[in-house]
Amino acid sequence: MIKELDTVVLATDLAAHGLTIGDVGTAVMVHGNGQGFEVEFMTREGATLTVVSLGEADVRPVDQNDIPNARAVTT
Repeated sequence: MIKELDTVVLATDLAAHGLTIGDVGTAVMVHGNGQGFEVEFMTREGATLTVVSLGEADVRPVDQNDIPNARAVTT
């Protein structure tokens, strides 16, 4: 179960926010019993790109078998 301040992985593209599957964010708020989340996406330097309201199907917890990845974004 995803809790506040957990690192999460985006499970769907969010083109309107410039985000793609696999982007990593932080769950800054959990709604209900994990039915929804406010997720902050930041650069590696800590600049906030966006905070997005997402449903439980839109994100997943980080898994021990995930490989970190980096990509450039236009801010």
